[in-house]
Amino acid sequence: MKRRSELSQPRRGGRLDLSYDSEAFGVFSESIARYLGTARFLVFQTVVIVVWLALNILPPEEYQFDPWDRGLVLLTLVLSLQASYAAPLILLAQNRQERRARVAADHDREVAERTQADTEFLAREIAGVRLALADVVTGEELRDQLDELTRSIDRLGNRLDEVAPSPADA
Repeated sequence: MKRRSELSQPRRGGRLDLSYDSEAFGVFSESIARYLGTARFLVFQTVVIVVWLALNILPPEEYQFDPWDRGLVLLTLVLSLQASYAAPLILLAQNRQERRARVAADHDREVAERTQADTEFLAREIAGVRLALADVVTGEELRDQLDELTRSIDRLGNRLDEVAPSPADA
């Protein structure tokens, strides 16, 4: 085995360096998966198979390209090839959809947490405002206290009048 001087880098040789845009490929696979799941595709595929069977059963044997007596090998191969490509494309599309759903669920969870925190904050603020308003004097209480203060001032004025000689007496 050959020793490498730099162990922090992976080996580069022996691989095909194929690169592709995974997002574009994912969008392509989703479009294929979406089409494969439509009634239009099922009707199209059914028509193709019926025409294929008609072209390989009705004409004389020398004009058949996939004879019935050989078991329609070419049709089986075409359908197997279609299935072998369709299945991974559908799985890729499902994985992308699951990833999007997971991101959306995470986002929804974050929004719900922020909303709950904001709601709790507002509840605390409202409770604080209620407590502050409980200490505020109402108009009726203020009038009662002003009336009492006015009566007290009148009594004090009456006492002063009784105790102090009037200027006319002096």
